[in-house]
Amino acid sequence: MLEQIATHSNFNLSINMSGDLHIDDHHSIEDVALALGDAIKQALSDKRGIARFGFSLPMDETEAHCLLDISGRALCRVDASFTREMVGQMATEMVPHFFRSFADGLAATLQLKVIGDNDHHKVEALFKVLGRTLRQAIKIESDNLPSSKGVL
Repeated sequence: MLEQIATHSNFNLSINMSGDLHIDDHHSIEDVALALGDAIKQALSDKRGIARFGFSLPMDETEAHCLLDISGRALCRVDASFTREMVGQMATEMVPHFFRSFADGLAATLQLKVIGDNDHHKVEALFKVLGRTLRQAIKIESDNLPSSKGVL
């Protein structure tokens, strides 16, 4: 799913992680999401010139929406339900937690919603729509800071 973010955000991504996967995926997924969000935040520096905001995406029978505000304020809301316990080797309960941790690391408002019938498609669509949203939001459009307050 991290490849979906990288592919659809149009940036290179290389992550090395070691963790306690012998116990479960919770801490590893959480830590990767926090580190990824923080790395993007650091790369954006003062956020001067970025577009700042969001995207929607259809995928097969699934529809995913991502609203993002790289605001400096962390908040996350994920509207998703799953009937399967796992998608691949990832517990579906960790999907919302990944996005919450990512928003915390990025210090951004992130709101995601997905509807559909196939849990794999729903999870994949959420990661893809985040990637597309990042591509749109981090695009440099000007030299201006995208804030009327002068700070993000």
